[in-house]
Amino acid sequence: MFSELKKSGLQHINLSNSLKVTTLLAAIGMFGFAPSSAQAQADCISRGDLDMMYCDEDGDLVADAPAADQLVNPDTLVFAYTPVEDPAVYADIWSPFIDHLAEVTGKDVHFFAVQSNSAEVEAMRSGRLHVAGFSTGPTPFAVNLAGAVPFALMGNDEGNFGYTLQLYTRVDSGINELADLKGRRVAHTSPTSNSGNLAPRALFPGLGIVPDTDYEVVYSGSHDQSMLGVVAGDYEAAPVASEVVERMAQRDLYDPAEVKIIYETARFPTTSFNYAHNLDPALVEKIKEAFFTFDMKGTALGEEFKGVSKFVPINYKDNWSVIRDIQAANGVKYTPDNLK
Repeated sequence: MFSELKKSGLQHINLSNSLKVTTLLAAIGMFGFAPSSAQAQADCISRGDLDMMYCDEDGDLVADAPAADQLVNPDTLVFAYTPVEDPAVYADIWSPFIDHLAEVTGKDVHFFAVQSNSAEVEAMRSGRLHVAGFSTGPTPFAVNLAGAVPFALMGNDEGNFGYTLQLYTRVDSGINELADLKGRRVAHTSPTSNSGNLAPRALFPGLGIVPDTDYEVVYSGSHDQSMLGVVAGDYEAAPVASEVVERMAQRDLYDPAEVKIIYETARFPTTSFNYAHNLDPALVEKIKEAFFTFDMKGTALGEEFKGVSKFVPINYKDNWSVIRDIQAANGVKYTPDNLK
C-alpha cells in the first residue's frame, strides 16, 4: 500500500502520535484528475480560467463554494506543504502549527509531504487534501484545476511578505552580468515555477538575454537542486527563489562565500496557503482562525522561515496579479499537462 502511495507523489511522514498519521489510503486515497462532477453546472455563466468542475459567479477568480449538499466537513483534515528537498525535516518544522490547527478546528490533522506540484494539485482536486501551501508559480494551477482558495501568506509583524528572484553563479565563474550568460548552461527549476522559470522567461528578454536561445536551459527539479548544482559546478548559473536559498544557507547546505548574485527582481508573493473550495464555511472560518492566531516566534516554523512571524491575509485576485501576468507572457495555460 505504501509503495502505491509513493507512486502517486505523496509520501507518508511519521510524526508524533498526536498527529495520528497511521491510515494512509483511508486518509488520502489514490490520486488522479477526476472527471467533471455535478458541481459543473450547465448554467454557470462565469468560469474564467477555472476548470469545468468549478464556477466563479462572483468574479474573484477562485471557485465558488458548491451547493450546501455538496459541502464537506471531514473528521480528519489533511495538510500539505509545497514540495521540498527534505520532507522529514519539514514534517518536524510544521508540527507545532499542525497541533495548533488541530486544537482550533477540533479535527484530527494529518501532515503529508508531497514530492511534486502535480501530485499536490491532484490531491486537492480529488478531495483528499483540504489545506495546503502551494508555491508561487503552481498556485494558479491549484486555483484553476483543484478549486484551491488562497487566503494567507507568511509575513512579518507589519504584514509585509514576499521573495525575490535571485540569479546565482559561482564567484569564480566569470559571469558578472546577464549578458555573460550567453552560451552558458543555466539551471531553471521546473516549467511551472515562477522565479525558477516563468519570471526569467518573461523578464530576461527585455534585459537582452533570451532563455533557450542565448543560453541552454536545464531543468533541475527544484530550487534546492539548482543552488546545489551551481555550487558543485554542474550548472553555471541559476535563477532561484531568495527565501529558499536563504533557508538553505541557514542549514549550512552551501557556503554563501562560494556564490554571488548577479541579478535580483522586486518582490513576489511567496507560498500561498489555501483551503479546498468545498469545505463547510464554518470549518473554513476555524481554519482561518488557526492560521491567523498562530504565533511563529519561538517555534521551529519561525526559526526556519526567518523574517516572518505570522500568517497574513491575502486574496488571489489582487496578490497574484503580477504572477498571472508573467504566466500570460509565457503563454501558460492551466492544464494538467502544463503542470507536469
